[in-house]
Amino acid sequence: MKRLIFCALVALCTAQITPPVIAQDFKDRPEWIALKAELVRDNAYDGAALDAVMARVKRQDRVIAFMDAPIRAPTPWHAYWPRHIGGDRLQRGTEFMKANKASFDQAEAAYGVPAQVIAAIIGVETVYGRITGNFRVVEALATLAFDYPRRAEFFRGELKELLLLAREQKKSPLDFIGSFAGAMGWPQFMPGSYRRWAVDFDNDQRIDLWGSSADIVGSVASFLSGHGWQRGEPVMLPIARPSAEIIASIDGGLSPRKTLREYLAAGVTITARDSDVTLPADDAQVGIISLDNADGRDEYWLTFENFYVITRYNRSRMYASSVWSLAYALKQTR
Repeated sequence: MKRLIFCALVALCTAQITPPVIAQDFKDRPEWIALKAELVRDNAYDGAALDAVMARVKRQDRVIAFMDAPIRAPTPWHAYWPRHIGGDRLQRGTEFMKANKASFDQAEAAYGVPAQVIAAIIGVETVYGRITGNFRVVEALATLAFDYPRRAEFFRGELKELLLLAREQKKSPLDFIGSFAGAMGWPQFMPGSYRRWAVDFDNDQRIDLWGSSADIVGSVASFLSGHGWQRGEPVMLPIARPSAEIIASIDGGLSPRKTLREYLAAGVTITARDSDVTLPADDAQVGIISLDNADGRDEYWLTFENFYVITRYNRSRMYASSVWSLAYALKQTR
């Protein structure tokens, strides 16, 4: 009797700690069946063709591992920027701009985005095509759409966008290679951004964010313009150390914004400004951020609408600051 009770307890405990088995084959999952039905109904997609693709798509556990990597303490600016704009990025960026001057000039004229900002985005994202990812995008997105509940809705939408993009480009969805989160090409566009903002800038009747420098340059400019880039206005400008009250209001992220008039009235002083940028109207919303240096002395910067447009790529003051730092360095070499 005791032995039977012991065996029963072991079985119960084992059942409780054994993780649920998740099907590796997405084709028969109810989540996929529902998404397929949408594509068939709303986009006239062929259901059999979709199933044929999904039959070859497998769950990628590495994708989940990358998404669930432990959150580390915020990296200080003096350690962050060398990782994102250091190395040979300035040299490679200068060479890339020189080799594609006509495309940069065309994009700047069409969209109002300075060439150095376009180039800096590409440099920060992929070091000018050096690091574009090695995951099958459809597998990364399916894994996140169906087996990553925390952001399943977002990635489900991006999986749908990828399948539509593949049909538009007359390619197999299995052919797209990118990051573990589904970003693609030199600019690291998600499928939705690819469909919405990527442009055929070399007029060859196709959009290629891996092999066409013109398409890459034009598409980054299109993205920034589409998110509200303000032609001729600054990204961020250095200011003298502001009042203790203003410093106390800086939250370490994307600081609350006030009008430019309010900050100037509170004694905020811009310490440097290039002649080719124009301050926005006094009622424009601007912010203030701080960046910590290795010597312990913080830098303070006034951030404008174009700074926040850059954060549409990555919602981080550190990211936008690194893009502008590389852009400014590229501007000097240009």
